[in-house]
Amino acid sequence: MEWRDSGILLTSRRHGEAAAIIEVFTQDHGRHAGVVQGGGARRMAPILQPGAQLAVSWRARLEDHIGTFSVEPIQSRAAGLMADALTLAAFGTVTALLSQGLPEREAHPQLYAHTITLANSLALGSDWLAEYVRWELLLLRELGYGLDLDQCAVTAQRNDLAYVSPKTGRAVSRAAAGEWADKLLPLPDIMLGGVVSSPENVVQALTTTGYFLEHRAFPALGHRQLPAARARLIAALQRRFN
Repeated sequence: MEWRDSGILLTSRRHGEAAAIIEVFTQDHGRHAGVVQGGGARRMAPILQPGAQLAVSWRARLEDHIGTFSVEPIQSRAAGLMADALTLAAFGTVTALLSQGLPEREAHPQLYAHTITLANSLALGSDWLAEYVRWELLLLRELGYGLDLDQCAVTAQRNDLAYVSPKTGRAVSRAAAGEWADKLLPLPDIMLGGVVSSPENVVQALTTTGYFLEHRAFPALGHRQLPAARARLIAALQRRFN
């Protein structure tokens, strides 16, 4: 068994004296792990940095074996990602959610494309907050828990949408929410394709996406809680904006 692909490095850990086990999110083969012979050597350290774009060749005798990777660097994002603590926290959350949330060896081409775009924005230090929120919304959809935010679940109206039902994942208008508003999740404009109007609406958006990740998507995968990296990101956002 053998294939070639390109992918973004999610994790790398030492294996034995000189090898490393890496996990990459690839365009055509999804999240995939393999052994890199010599990956634990000092000369490989600059290449096997999380966020690196790699050309990978995977080979194994049988398809269900872990197999081995040959890797070639395409693009390093390490310097840009480590230039800012908030940026690094965001990318650490991306890699943790992908590593723990995606089924192994299952292609998600749209999510892959958005992940590359987001990683580039983070590494360049450009405005990435709205893009990150859209990335979590897409992750939920790819995991089978996409939110229905096009119209109000009660009135079918498309204006003044302000909440999300925690039971159905559908939007609810301000007028339709009525006395039930305090039992619903916030739906800031950023989740509807709007711009970041305030620091608070970023945290509100992540509160809502986080609810469905924690209570729907991740339990279905056998996880009791979200990666700790995501809580650190929320805390870093609140510190930065306060």
